Amino acid sequence: MSETLSVSQALNLAKGSLEKVSATIVGEISEYSDKPGYKAVYFTITDKSAALPCMMWRSVFDKLDLALKQGMLVEVSGFFSVYIAKGRMNFSAQSMRLAGEGDLRLKVAQLARKLEAEGLMSPTRKLPLPAMPTKVAVVTSPRGKAIHDVLRTLRRRFPLAEVQVVGVPVEGDAAPKALIEGIEVAQQAKSDVILLVRGGGSYEDLMPFNDEALARAIVASSIPVVTGIGHEPDNSIADMVSSYRASTPTAAAEHVVPDIRELKMRLANQGKALSAALTNRVERLDNAVVNVRSRALFTDPLFLVGDHLQNLEQSTQRLSIAIPNALRSDVHQVEVLKGRLARIVSTLTSHQQSRLQLLAAQLESLSPLAVLARGYSIAYDDKGYIVDSVYVVEPGDTLDVHVSDGDYHCRVEAKTEKDRMKLDLETDADE
Repeated sequence: MSETLSVSQALNLAKGSLEKVSATIVGEISEYSDKPGYKAVYFTITDKSAALPCMMWRSVFDKLDLALKQGMLVEVSGFFSVYIAKGRMNFSAQSMRLAGEGDLRLKVAQLARKLEAEGLMSPTRKLPLPAMPTKVAVVTSPRGKAIHDVLRTLRRRFPLAEVQVVGVPVEGDAAPKALIEGIEVAQQAKSDVILLVRGGGSYEDLMPFNDEALARAIVASSIPVVTGIGHEPDNSIADMVSSYRASTPTAAAEHVVPDIRELKMRLANQGKALSAALTNRVERLDNAVVNVRSRALFTDPLFLVGDHLQNLEQSTQRLSIAIPNALRSDVHQVEVLKGRLARIVSTLTSHQQSRLQLLAAQLESLSPLAVLARGYSIAYDDKGYIVDSVYVVEPGDTLDVHVSDGDYHCRVEAKTEKDRMKLDLETDADE
């Protein structure tokens, strides 16, 4: 039979045995107490059939950058401790981290804070979406429901857009690199907008879209990237840095292209509005023309010149009085000037007549008829031109010769030419 122990002895035995044991335990937080001023944080972790009280010194807890809440799955490492006075056992946690999906979410949250601090999530950095894209690139898995939903939506809403499908894996370790390459292919194809989509899945399935390199590739893209990843509650790093985040792949497709039916309706309405506006404009112009035509400017021909006619009549009256007076005052002066002018004209006429007779005598002496009377003659060729050189006639030519008392007809039998150089010298000497 075993030795009988007191309560203190039993608890000391348990304390000595347990406090030598360190362990790592996974459980769900069911209770949590973090009171200001306490040196420790107290919480309880549970599974389906057990609960374990835990504590962690505040100096250790504050370094975790971890906000505990009920239902969170955590992994704690430490050792057991026994409080003998109360006969209680708890677990003294030396470290703690989120377990499973919780750990992934923590890493994603840390990456999100990092990228946000760099300004990669700033709305001012996001690229504007084209209002009416002509080429849409879809980067996603070529298999699955998402691609079919996207293609059907794009064709229904805006069949004018060209759609380029860039097939890539969207799960697994190779997915982030493939997604980055897909974005590069879409940029090389000079698409107007890029759809980065995939259907729903577990948090672990969506982890490729929480990749830092993919996030930076989206930010670096010269073409706006629209994401539609998973379902409404899902929100990835790719969603945070994209130009627009849609809740689903279908919603992303609906957002990037207009509805052609709405466009047609809008154009029809705008056409009606434009027609109505033009009709109203024409009516206003017609009314304006009618108003203008009714003005005195167009109904009374003398409207513009009425005042001028009155002024003209007054001026005419003044002139009818002023002109006779002016004429009477000038008549005497005209008569005086007339007498003076007659005397001047008589003197000038007598002088000029004498000069004219002298010039007439000089001109008569130079007349061709006077020259002919002195024994000279003028020869004309058969065309009526004056023959002034032996070089313009040839033997056999007929000439008409004019003398002072008549004409006679002759034929050139021969001609004698003076020496050309001598003739030129004589001509120069005469000049």
